[in-house]
Amino acid sequence: MKMEFRKWHDRYSTDSKLKYPSIRTQENYLCSVGTFLNYFENEIEPKSISTQSIKEWLLTFETINTRNHKLCAIKSFYEITVGMPLKLDKIPFSKKDKKVPQILEENEIQAIINCCTNLKHKTIICLLYACGLRISEILNLKIEHINNDTLDIILAKGRKDRIVPLPLRLKDLIYKYILEYNPIEYLFNGQFPERELQYSERSINAFLKQLALKSGIKKNVHAHLLRHSYATHSLEQGTSIVYLQEILGHNNPKTTSIYLHTSRKSIGKVHSPIENLNF
Repeated sequence: MKMEFRKWHDRYSTDSKLKYPSIRTQENYLCSVGTFLNYFENEIEPKSISTQSIKEWLLTFETINTRNHKLCAIKSFYEITVGMPLKLDKIPFSKKDKKVPQILEENEIQAIINCCTNLKHKTIICLLYACGLRISEILNLKIEHINNDTLDIILAKGRKDRIVPLPLRLKDLIYKYILEYNPIEYLFNGQFPERELQYSERSINAFLKQLALKSGIKKNVHAHLLRHSYATHSLEQGTSIVYLQEILGHNNPKTTSIYLHTSRKSIGKVHSPIENLNF
């Protein structure tokens, strides 16, 4: 007797919609659970799958991030659908390598902007960098979220609202874009607004990679790299890390403090005690 894939898959689909407000989380977790159920299709039901077998399945994935993501999804499945919240308690998450985020230097960002002849693309690039936004926050922006000198970021990661500063020069660029493109509902519509109300994440990352290639930049350029760059450059210019945490929407100050390690200018200004001595 084989696992009833459709039964468990549909149950988890319903449960995840109730538990997780983020559609992306729902889709990613459901995809992982589907992969898991397919792998163990010869088992009678999820309860019969041994912890050791699940460990061995996780090790079939090469990267630490993928393993941890799969483990999160399967823990969720056993907790909210199977009714066995302690099933995977003996399986630890793999420790990630603590890598310093890569950033773009100011001259590299300038080169990308200089190469960009599309007003819509230029507005998106400037918003990502000037306000430190996540790509999902750019996609969810609406015209009514633009204020005199701030942007309202509504239901961002963690279902939290926040306010970020909006430079005056950027506001002028945004209104120039609005006049030319006349967006409907969302600030950035898809190529065919009558069918695609929101621009896509894939489209943004695609044009960023094209502009980076055109600019001669060898780094892997994507939307989140501009957020990393904003955070690092803001610290270098003297922005308080507490203030920066609020702008970026981080729950934990430790998340923001990683940008201290990417700021070479700030580190270079730290004086050694030996400078007080004669030698």
